Amino acid sequence: MGSGHFLVSLVDRLTNHALDAIAEARALVKARFPDLDYESPVAEEVRKVRATIRGNAQDAGWAVSEEQLDDPQLVKRMVLKRCVYGADKNPRAVELAKVALWLHTFTVGAPLSFIDHHLAAGDSLFGLWVRDAIDKAGKGGQLFLHEPLSNAQRQAVVMRTIETLTDAEVAEAHRSAEMWKDVEAQTGALDGFVSFMHALDWLDLPKPEKALVPLWLDGRFGDPIAIARGRLAPEGGKARADEVERFTAIWRAARELIDEERFLNWQITFPGVWDNWSSAPDSEGRQDGGFDAIVGNPPWDRFEFEEVPWFEARDKTIALAPSGAKRKAAIKALKDADSSLWTDYQKALGRMAMATRVAKGKLIYCRLNNGKLNLYKLFVERAHSLVKPGGMVGLLTPSGIASDLSASEFFRKVATGGHLKALYDFENRRTRHGLDPFFPDVDSRFKFAAMIASPSRTFPAAQCGFFLQSVAELKNPEQAFPITAADFARVNPNTGTAPIFRTRRDMALTTAIYDRCPVLVDRSGAEPEAAWPVKYWQMINMTSDSHLFRTRTELEGKEGAWPVGGNRWQSAAGEWVPLYEGKMVQAFDHRAASVVVNPENLNRPAQPLQATPEQSADPNWLADPQFWVAASVCEATARLPWVLGFKEITAPTNVRTFIAAGFPAYGFGNKVPILTPTEPNVRLELLLANFNAMPFDFAVRQKVQGQTLNWFIVEQLPVIPPAAYGRQFGPKTAAEIVKAAVLELTYTAHDMAPFAQDMGHVDDAGGVLPPFIWDEDRRLKLRAKLDALYFILYGLFDPADPAHDPAQARDDIRYIYSTFPIVERQETERWGRYRSRDLCLSWINALAAGQPDAEVDG
Repeated sequence: MGSGHFLVSLVDRLTNHALDAIAEARALVKARFPDLDYESPVAEEVRKVRATIRGNAQDAGWAVSEEQLDDPQLVKRMVLKRCVYGADKNPRAVELAKVALWLHTFTVGAPLSFIDHHLAAGDSLFGLWVRDAIDKAGKGGQLFLHEPLSNAQRQAVVMRTIETLTDAEVAEAHRSAEMWKDVEAQTGALDGFVSFMHALDWLDLPKPEKALVPLWLDGRFGDPIAIARGRLAPEGGKARADEVERFTAIWRAARELIDEERFLNWQITFPGVWDNWSSAPDSEGRQDGGFDAIVGNPPWDRFEFEEVPWFEARDKTIALAPSGAKRKAAIKALKDADSSLWTDYQKALGRMAMATRVAKGKLIYCRLNNGKLNLYKLFVERAHSLVKPGGMVGLLTPSGIASDLSASEFFRKVATGGHLKALYDFENRRTRHGLDPFFPDVDSRFKFAAMIASPSRTFPAAQCGFFLQSVAELKNPEQAFPITAADFARVNPNTGTAPIFRTRRDMALTTAIYDRCPVLVDRSGAEPEAAWPVKYWQMINMTSDSHLFRTRTELEGKEGAWPVGGNRWQSAAGEWVPLYEGKMVQAFDHRAASVVVNPENLNRPAQPLQATPEQSADPNWLADPQFWVAASVCEATARLPWVLGFKEITAPTNVRTFIAAGFPAYGFGNKVPILTPTEPNVRLELLLANFNAMPFDFAVRQKVQGQTLNWFIVEQLPVIPPAAYGRQFGPKTAAEIVKAAVLELTYTAHDMAPFAQDMGHVDDAGGVLPPFIWDEDRRLKLRAKLDALYFILYGLFDPADPAHDPAQARDDIRYIYSTFPIVERQETERWGRYRSRDLCLSWINALAAGQPDAEVDG
């Protein structure tokens, strides 16, 4: 509930719907029966409430104006009493929400509405279905729980009676309160028992102690229900003294958990919302009945113990320690001093461990509890289990709910099953509008989403918008548009996660690409289907494998090594090869930057030093890595002539998003993943060209939510399959065109001689020919030629298609180039125009005319 903002807004929203329905009903009846004086049941109730309040005011001498008793204000009171529910673990939040709702619906002359029956203080995430607790109790549970269960279920009728009371006068408000007290009394026995059973889940008792639970359920320690509620302590008589003592320890720990964690057993807390409590939950964890809708903004915190905020509320000197090591030392000092704060700290750690074990244990959560836990994901799953099958859930969460691999199984079912009603993805920064962030205390680069979905209802399409910076942008049909379930499945067949189409045109172009091309690895069927037979590697972890690294100084000193050329070193222990990092790489360029270390930069001491034009033009110059590793640890690249790798860290707003290069077969940090062939005769130079092509990069930008090109994203990218490279363009195939361009773009230094040999770039005697001269102008033209070829292969410009519209296709290509604004700005500043775009359009004409060797100027 927080401070009640969502509930206050919801009261207004439902009130407006109710007033619209009253007016619509009146108009419909009037149109069909002009002479009938129709009054809807709600309007009749409003009229009676108004008369009651006015009469009481006159009797008491209060001044009440008609404006204070208008229809909207009185309907608000009815909506508040009957329709709106809320839950929060913090009792203060419940009281704040209650006050906010009272102030918002206050009516002069009427008492404050009784709303305790719909506002609960408890942990929304933890608590059991009644059926689960009965099953845990075993065969005898159904018998001794019969009366508590019957008493609790009967309170649904009482709840409906409370909801019909208008609280128009003090007597009604008092009657509501008295009836609610009786509801609490009648449900207390069952609620206490269910909470006690859940506390035992948290305690995770060892086998000897777990054996005492059946004794308690059999009444060996006294009345099981009274003990569970804390009304009776375990006692002897039918049990041995040691058993009583051991179970009493369990009982105290369980009761402490119940009091402090405030488990919320939803069926018992809101008895009018669910139907048959004894039935088992369905496969989605839902019971019969449920809420019509759940809305909210759940916490976005990680589900883990965080030392700094915990100590900040208790001992700021520890929280503000300058480093983690010093904070650990200060915490250890608490232990040495036998401080009560140490005891509390250990207790808090233990509670978090208990909660984590329960959350991961499939008892309550089974779809969004994998990987690192996050509170918002648990709230999403919980909400979907609490609504009716046809109900709706609308929550504000980080955008990861639609893009993270850990949430993909859940989101896939929702999106590809047609259960998604809307997904609105927002940037916290609002630079387009010159506005402050939505959430000033959250990083401006953070993205969040409003996700509206149903467990069972289906919709023809989901209304979606991405990278929005204002709610007003939802009205722009180019920024908010429908995406069908089939489109979700087509664009991300493996995970069903959401693409990030910024505009309707982005969606149309991207889905058209996916219609024509396979993804790199399709896992949607019974067996994976790979368009290219490759294996993904993250060779060397830059953190956990750092003991393998050697600097130049360490090679010369500790290892006694000497340079042998090609950035390699030799020592008595063996050969040492460069360790490539992402900062060293650009497209078709494995030596784009050296790594320099600034020890004064504590956060990022290793920085790239870009190669100068003179260095790039020197085929003998090689970029200096930060580290070298033993060749013996480079198992993935052993016996390969060269390696295809790409930069994992990127962003959809960078100059380019997917950056790949050919490398010598050396060592690679985990931020430069590599692909190696799993079959003979796989021509990876074709895939290398594909990865660096403009239409491919455009598709990539529709898939990257954050800053990491995870493998699950790469697998689902659309690629040109090997067979498609047999297409003829005049005298040459697509493969021949690509091969020649990639060879010239990649082979600019002597350390790539094995690559050149693999490409057949040798003289008559079999010797490798010299590297190509580095020429920026020539490289720009070659890349434009490759882009033109891939626009044709991707079907974005295809004269062979009977429906082909050359003018529209050229306009689409111009649009795709416009989505790379940094490239456009850089080229315009240098040449006065978007040169690579213009060259590409010229090359498209030449290739379409069957002239792959034409001279294209520009």
